[in-house]
Amino acid sequence: MQSVRQCSRTACTRPAVATLTYVYADSTAVLGPLAHYAEPHSYDLCSDHADKLTAPRGWDVVRLADHFEDPGPSPDDLSALADAVRRAGAPITQQVPVVDPAEPGRRQHLRVLRAESD
Repeated sequence: MQSVRQCSRTACTRPAVATLTYVYADSTAVLGPLAHYAEPHSYDLCSDHADKLTAPRGWDVVRLADHFEDPGPSPDDLSALADAVRRAGAPITQQVPVVDPAEPGRRQHLRVLRAESD
């Protein structure tokens, strides 16, 4: 499913399409495609901010792509949404723990749970 993360720039509400990370030891800023997971020391940028990115004086910018665009929804997004709706609308089945009759007074760490038959 495509990301719903927003641009990290203040007051920007556009969707993020690129991830910016810094390599401080090499004075390098690396701008690449949007990372799968949000990392605490990286910045997600929209296409406008990614295209206009400049680095501090003396720093290098490594661009892993020439231009970043929002790919929009994919067929996988629709499938994931449909699956989520199906799961949310599915009836809830209660599971009743089965107690071992051989040892009625002993508390056990593991139990067998059986689902009720429809």
